[in-house]
Amino acid sequence: MEQGMLEAATSAFAMMFDPWRMFLLFSGVIMGLVLGILPGIGGLAGTALLLPFTFGLDPVAAMALLLGLGATTATGDPIPAILFGVPGGAGSAATVLDGLPMAKRGEASRALSAAYMSSLMGGVFGAILMGLTIPILRPIMLYIGSPELLAFSVLGISFVATLSGKAPLRGLTAAALGIMIAMTGSDPQTGTLRYTFDTLYLWEGAPLTSIVLGFFALPELADLAIARTAIAGNMAKTDSHGMLQGAKDCFKHWWLIVRCSWLGAALGAVPGIGGAVVDWLAYGHAVRTEKGAAQTFGTGDVRGVIASESANNAREGGALVPTVAFGVPGSAGMAILLGAFMIHGLVPGPDMLSKNLHITYSMVWSVALANIVGAGLCYIFSEQFARLATLRYTLIMPSVLGIIYIGAFQGSRNWGDMWTLLIFGLLGWTMKQLKWPRPPLVLGLVLGEIIERYLFISIQRYGVDWFARPIVMGIFAISLFGLLRPLLQDVRKEGGVMGMLSGYGKPHFQRENLMNVFLICVFGYLLWEASTWNFSAKIVPMIVGSLGLAFCSISFLNEVSRRPALSADRVAKPDDKIHMDLESDTGHLALHVVLVRGLIFFGWLLAFMGSMAVVGIIPTVPLFVVLYMRLEGPEPWKLVVPQAICLTVFIWFVFDQLLTIPWPPTYLGTAMPWLKEFIPSI
Repeated sequence: MEQGMLEAATSAFAMMFDPWRMFLLFSGVIMGLVLGILPGIGGLAGTALLLPFTFGLDPVAAMALLLGLGATTATGDPIPAILFGVPGGAGSAATVLDGLPMAKRGEASRALSAAYMSSLMGGVFGAILMGLTIPILRPIMLYIGSPELLAFSVLGISFVATLSGKAPLRGLTAAALGIMIAMTGSDPQTGTLRYTFDTLYLWEGAPLTSIVLGFFALPELADLAIARTAIAGNMAKTDSHGMLQGAKDCFKHWWLIVRCSWLGAALGAVPGIGGAVVDWLAYGHAVRTEKGAAQTFGTGDVRGVIASESANNAREGGALVPTVAFGVPGSAGMAILLGAFMIHGLVPGPDMLSKNLHITYSMVWSVALANIVGAGLCYIFSEQFARLATLRYTLIMPSVLGIIYIGAFQGSRNWGDMWTLLIFGLLGWTMKQLKWPRPPLVLGLVLGEIIERYLFISIQRYGVDWFARPIVMGIFAISLFGLLRPLLQDVRKEGGVMGMLSGYGKPHFQRENLMNVFLICVFGYLLWEASTWNFSAKIVPMIVGSLGLAFCSISFLNEVSRRPALSADRVAKPDDKIHMDLESDTGHLALHVVLVRGLIFFGWLLAFMGSMAVVGIIPTVPLFVVLYMRLEGPEPWKLVVPQAICLTVFIWFVFDQLLTIPWPPTYLGTAMPWLKEFIPSI
């Protein structure tokens, strides 16, 4: 068996170095990097676009092209995340927490280099892990059922305690809200429509891409527009020295990369977990295990970048395991890859581990080589990328916002995506200003639906016996400890329960408490809405909503009634935990200035949407660029005109001609349909 595996691996390696196959791999890598840099687009659209082009290719060449793209999308993701605080994809949101602060203090090159090298090492590790474990993991994977998948999802939710930082109750409240948002849409058990507000748009659930972009990208851009500065004030450390330092950081923290890569590959192999949560779990793991992380993570610690990016890239190799061994896609991209299997007559399962073993190992080599080539290309252009962080906000804002809107539109290609982006952008900015941790909400949003689905499947298939399975019991015990650990630490530090209860006094209300009041009203409405549904549809929302209401109410009580030294939703010492989110850069400004400039920023977004509704997105882009750069700057026409033309041509070619996105209908197009012959996006 080992001899056959070695021969297949060697044969596949030789096949990959055929010039034509290497060209296809290289082409896929370039497309993957470009799609990774564009916020919200992701590799899914690119993989689907390339699928028809594999008809005339042999299986090895086809997999090289598709995996070259899929494996390197995550390598390009950290570029906008680090430079602008805009996640290139949902899987790079955690990179923002430390990458953006590093860019702000002039260490963009170091952060980018650390991201590239950790992505390379994580991706190669994931590929190696796949190559070594596919033959031996088959019997183990066959044992894993819905109870184990449920337990893994609950383990992910338990990381909320870590991702909540200084404010565990606020974090638990945000996680509960995320789970409630995940309940939106048609109930899989009974078909009951939950929280759809009588709109067809929400029948399929809340769009993750639009929410993540709104929640993490728009608040950072809003702060940049409010502060009216460049992201980084200097280039002192954004040079070749910074690039070298970032690579050294990865080799210095090689054990962190190994651990997070293993975590990313393992979670990637679990169907349904998804890439949007892997980086957060790896980040939480690093916070718990790295020395001094509680004081430095979230402020520009390179280890935070390394942890999230190594796990993110290792995920692709892990996702291939169930895809190849069982025909169960480990991600949406792997589902498209199964289409390529069908095109080329490949059947997932025993054949891929026997007579087609060389093709399986060619996929392993494709993932490994793609990560190496992708990281190399990023290193070549990294210093130029880093310089973008020193540009004035009026030069980068219109282009980034235009791409973000198109990226958000990829959620369901509906007008609702635009409103979702705006609503969650406003919510995310408010939470950031009031120091509410945002990562727990995303974690709850991603895992909430998975937990509910596997819970009902487990009950229907196993009854109550599913809870007694050994793996389930072990994972649940670890999850419970993870959730209770912060509370137990606080109880111990305050001298027991009585010590905690002795710190209450006369209520003192502040404007920050309005967020608690708002969320209490939200949970109350969601519970009232759910109370009329049948039992199967409402049981999970009622439990989660009640817990969220309780967490938020206790947090509110703490903030208004505890003595100032013990308030802010915590009872621990002031500096023992970090705020697990980005700090706002507008603290030096007066409140009325922040509010006025914030309203102006979101007013620009509304104006963009209004113009898009009237004339379409392609005519809106040059109009928006010109008006924003001239009115906010004002920037000279010699910079305004070329940027408006280049961005418009780029969007027209990539999204209209290449990806053929079906643009939403416009008022002008409805009134004068003959215009569509000249301007397709109308």
